[in-house]
Amino acid sequence: MREKYIAKAILGLVTATTCLPGYANQDSEIIEQRFKELEMRLAVAEQRAINAEAQVAALAKNNQASARMTDKNKQSTNAALEKRLTIAEDNAAKAMETANRLSSENDALTAEIKKANGDIKSNGALTEKINDKIFNDEFKLTGYARSGVIMNNNASATHSGPYLTPAGDTGGAVGRLGNEYNTYWDLSFEKYNNLDNGARTHYKLQLADGTRNYNNWTASDSELNTRQIFMEISNLPSFSDIFKNSSIWGGKRADAYNYDIHWLDSDIIDLAGTGGGIDNIEWSGNFHSNFSLYGRSFDDLDSNSDNDNYISTTGKKNVYVQNYMLVANNFYGPFQFMLTGMKSADNDKRINEGSTYRSHGAGTGVHTVLGYKDEKSFYGMRDGWSRTTIVYGHGLGAEVKSIGSNGDLTSAANTVRFQTFGATPLNEKWSIAPVIMAQRSSDRYVHGDDYKWATVNVRLLNEITENFGLQYEASYQYMDLDPQQFNSLNKVKGSFYKFTVAPTFKPRDFLNFFSRPEIRLFATWMDWDKELDNYSDTDAFGSNGFTAGGQWNFGVQMETFF
Repeated sequence: MREKYIAKAILGLVTATTCLPGYANQDSEIIEQRFKELEMRLAVAEQRAINAEAQVAALAKNNQASARMTDKNKQSTNAALEKRLTIAEDNAAKAMETANRLSSENDALTAEIKKANGDIKSNGALTEKINDKIFNDEFKLTGYARSGVIMNNNASATHSGPYLTPAGDTGGAVGRLGNEYNTYWDLSFEKYNNLDNGARTHYKLQLADGTRNYNNWTASDSELNTRQIFMEISNLPSFSDIFKNSSIWGGKRADAYNYDIHWLDSDIIDLAGTGGGIDNIEWSGNFHSNFSLYGRSFDDLDSNSDNDNYISTTGKKNVYVQNYMLVANNFYGPFQFMLTGMKSADNDKRINEGSTYRSHGAGTGVHTVLGYKDEKSFYGMRDGWSRTTIVYGHGLGAEVKSIGSNGDLTSAANTVRFQTFGATPLNEKWSIAPVIMAQRSSDRYVHGDDYKWATVNVRLLNEITENFGLQYEASYQYMDLDPQQFNSLNKVKGSFYKFTVAPTFKPRDFLNFFSRPEIRLFATWMDWDKELDNYSDTDAFGSNGFTAGGQWNFGVQMETFF
């Protein structure tokens, strides 16, 4: 009997304590104390019953013995035994009554535990709902920042930047390590909501700012900007088949599938603007597509006789010229193929002046990307990763990096760019990340212009301790540029060289090229062919104190993203 009651109580207690720890802990001490008291009382009652049964057995034995006694003795003995038997039976009855009463109390306690268990389950469901609300309605804060100071060997202001060279005008970047002096940051605020019907919403606001002023209060030259603000809806219950895992979006957005060459601060593609679209239409297990419509704005048309005539007939003075882009971005396994068509109804009224020709801006354009990414190996040769893309653009699509952003391109413009890059560990203390990027663009701004350049960049990491090491970066760029006097730019040809050493502190993962934050000192030497000083009267090369023959820059910089 005791084992039955104890088992029932234990079962109730175990059930209660496993359903909802927060609730069970609140009453567990009270229930446990009552259970201990009940167990002790059951033990006493059981012992009384055992003693009573022993007394009855002893009396029965005495009755057998009394059968051999004389009648007189028998009568005396029987009377005594009867009395003792009555007492024993009375004790047994009382013990049984106590046991029954305790059993009733145990049943009541079990019912109470069951009720508590029901409350616990109810509270558990509520707690689960609350947890879903807490963890699924998620808020995220992400960002990137860099800031530093740079000077030349005379401790005075200097020139720097990945797009420092004459080729930078058409996207020809060089290595950025030890070659930046601006402060830049962006912050993204993201809110995710999971709705009762399974749908999921995502809101994102990204703010960005940059300055080249070293002062701590720079509001007067701030470039604070709303870089992204959009809403995305996914997991829609009515979506099925190829749309089951699709999401739709609208607003001002940088495409979710953009990626860049971080060491050159150069995007492979920068698809951005204001519009809407649908992502992740799954044609098969490893084949999906994204479709979108983006709008961008070009600068106003320049004021000249031809454009003034156009404005006088259209009334569109001081109105940005619009460019609209339809994009199909397709992914099949590690391959990417993107096709963009664009149209700007008024941009063909734009006029570009060259040394011999005048050219009109393009009204239409096309842009294509063919890419391959290997996330598991360094060109199939060793551990690491690699990516390769070929990009082609025509007309308004001839700006192959920042798609649809340049209204000065002519209808005959053609640009092709090749880029390949990756990273791999060399051993336990060294990692390497090489980049090759080359481009040719012709009839870009005026008929007959031609821009050719190629960049080779190598960054090395050398871990000395867990938190300290050296970074090295070597950049080489060759350029052959013939602008045909567009914007008074001169024809030049030549090479640029840069080498940087940067002692660097990082909290962990020193050989991971993308682990941050890091704080680095740097010393950079750069030089270029003298002919490049003649490219422009307004660019860095050839300016006062910044001419061919070798330049040293020194500084310190922090960089982080999270």
